[in-house]
Amino acid sequence: MTAAETRTDGALAGVGLLDRERIIARPGFNRWLVPPAALAIHLCIGMAYGFSVFWLPLSKSLGITASTACPDLTLASALFTTTCDWRVADLGWIYTLFFVLLGSSAAIWGGWLERAGPRKAGVVSACCWCGGIILAAIGVITHQLWLMWLGAGVIGGIGLGLGYISPVSTLIKWFPDRRGMATGMAIMGFGGGAMIGAPLANLLMNTFKTDSSVGVWQTFIVMAVVYFVFMMGGAFGYRIPPAGWRPEGWTPPAAKSTMITTKHVHLSNAHRTKQFWLIWAVLCLNVSAGIGVLGMASPMLQEIFAGSLIGLPDVGFAQLDAGQKASIATIAAGFAGLLSLFNIGGRFFWASLSDKIGRKNTYYCFFVLGIVLYALAPTFAGMGNKALFVLSFGIILSMYGGGFATIPAYLADIFGTQFVGAIHGRLLTAWATAGIVGPVVVNYIREAQIAAGVAPGPTLYTGTMYILAGMLALGLIANALIRPLSDKWFMSDNEVAALQAKSAAVNAGPTGSFGIGTGGLDAKAMLAWAIVGIPLLWGVWVTLRATFALFG
Repeated sequence: MTAAETRTDGALAGVGLLDRERIIARPGFNRWLVPPAALAIHLCIGMAYGFSVFWLPLSKSLGITASTACPDLTLASALFTTTCDWRVADLGWIYTLFFVLLGSSAAIWGGWLERAGPRKAGVVSACCWCGGIILAAIGVITHQLWLMWLGAGVIGGIGLGLGYISPVSTLIKWFPDRRGMATGMAIMGFGGGAMIGAPLANLLMNTFKTDSSVGVWQTFIVMAVVYFVFMMGGAFGYRIPPAGWRPEGWTPPAAKSTMITTKHVHLSNAHRTKQFWLIWAVLCLNVSAGIGVLGMASPMLQEIFAGSLIGLPDVGFAQLDAGQKASIATIAAGFAGLLSLFNIGGRFFWASLSDKIGRKNTYYCFFVLGIVLYALAPTFAGMGNKALFVLSFGIILSMYGGGFATIPAYLADIFGTQFVGAIHGRLLTAWATAGIVGPVVVNYIREAQIAAGVAPGPTLYTGTMYILAGMLALGLIANALIRPLSDKWFMSDNEVAALQAKSAAVNAGPTGSFGIGTGGLDAKAMLAWAIVGIPLLWGVWVTLRATFALFG
């Protein structure tokens, strides 16, 4: 009996619970159950965007009401001190580790994911992300920053990478008729995770706060347990289609775009093509421009509009008193939340639109529209027009999120679907690079302007906006240079068949729907969507309530 041979009771003999062969869909399975499974994982790991909610409480973990500061504290000594409170800058390295390890782990283990399947990758992701948060909680209890870096930053970062790419190739295979929409549905969850996680974390910290604790380690443990349940549910909800499967009644269009291949490039060859590195540059430049602004959204709005945010248009930022600065900081937090909402909506909107206009044209929209909006932002700021300024950056952040959601389908169009998850994993090194380049460029320019004597106000960010527009112009050129691959890069039909042999062994026929993927939004699918949709809607409601003060 072979490893994938079916027993009389319908089970697979010799196949483990997490093995790829175990999750091949059978007749009657509804493909609309797969996106909520992916969302269950992405909404949990998306809290990485909201981890800054812990920085200020952690900076007072010893002093409780005020930081126990040590003037001679260095980054090295901060890692091991038990008598000094950590600085926000020391804690912020966890955020950097998140995205460096996300890109690195996705690149390193993307090939393994294709062989092991999304369920096993999802389980490992849950163990790393939630286990890392538990280890970080121990770091808070023992006041050891290095343990927090190791737990949340390194181990958690590995969980981020595996969880992020776990559904990509699976969704593309389930929705060959709507690749962009499918990946957009899942990847918007990563952008939305902070909308749920950040207010939940605030609620829990306020609940656990005492005279001797800021409530962070307790919050870490509760969130890790909740996330583990959701992520395991998502991992066990994954199914993959059998080889040769296609949606009921769907056939590939006869007249296909030259930018969409029906063949497949092997993982070992993808990075040897210039197309891979052009798409790498496209993603890196788009993300660098967006993530730099995302990280500076709150201080940027405060310094540009200052007193006008609270009805004092003639009062500059330097003239505001402590109470007024606290008021505009609350409004600016709403602005950051609103940008997150645009980030989420853009992931679904732009990815779905790319199914209609094509991936290359979608990126043309990102770059052309982004250049125009960045170039006009200083004008809107100089006019004091909050509505146009906020709207322009909302659109920019929608394209930032849309870039993430559209890139997997772009890769599938160029390289085929056989190794798209692993290729996507390697491409995410562009995100790791952008996570360093974008904030460094924005922060450095701001500091250089201040050192040159530029006061907080619209002119402080004028140069920044023009430089970010220039980065998008380079991305526009890279996108224009992307062409279809030559035939020499594609695998032969025999090579593809050999790779698909295990899945083909359980097929009900050579090609067709096999009674799989039908059902639409039936009761079971609606329940699955409600489980992930209700928390997401709560996060949207909280964000909209917080942003009302911006224009209220």
